[in-house]
Amino acid sequence: MTELTDAQIIEALEKSDAIRHGHFVLTSGRHSDTYVQCARILEDPKLTTELAQTAVARLPKNLEIDMIAAPAVGGLVIGFAVAQVLGVKFIFSEREHGKMAFRRAFTVPAGARVLVVEDVVTTGGSVAEVVDLVRSVGGEVVGAVALIDRGGEKAFNVPFWPLLRLEVESWGADSCSLCTDGIPVYSAGSRRLS
Repeated sequence: MTELTDAQIIEALEKSDAIRHGHFVLTSGRHSDTYVQCARILEDPKLTTELAQTAVARLPKNLEIDMIAAPAVGGLVIGFAVAQVLGVKFIFSEREHGKMAFRRAFTVPAGARVLVVEDVVTTGGSVAEVVDLVRSVGGEVVGAVALIDRGGEKAFNVPFWPLLRLEVESWGADSCSLCTDGIPVYSAGSRRLS
């Protein structure tokens, strides 16, 4: 099993042009001058598998996991890859009328130990929604994994194992100097997808 170092992960982000600069509205609604487009590194199946193997290798050795749940769209590819490395089932949540839901006849068996997997976490709003959803259907959330933690306070309260922490500043729309300067904004997150 391959385990990447932080330096190798950063190099992969840079080589794939995944770290973007400009004026972005994140999934959380906050604004930033930097965005990590993890889809660019997840284009490479071999690298995706290595990232998933690294994530699994960094989990506590005694952690019992029955299945992976990921929020669509960002968590789909890496969530599936982590499930494949662990040899467990994979399900994903989607927005239905603005709320996360398990569709496609996905179920979480009562008491199932679920690891939530996401690509990039800023406030962790999507992770928090999946955590609540899993619990509402009788599952037990054992923690969360993300490729990138952008720093800051999180909206969820479960053990969290990001592969890489990148302290990237973000602001509320009302205090964004990029907005004040009239710099065009790009909505990079997927929350507003229907």
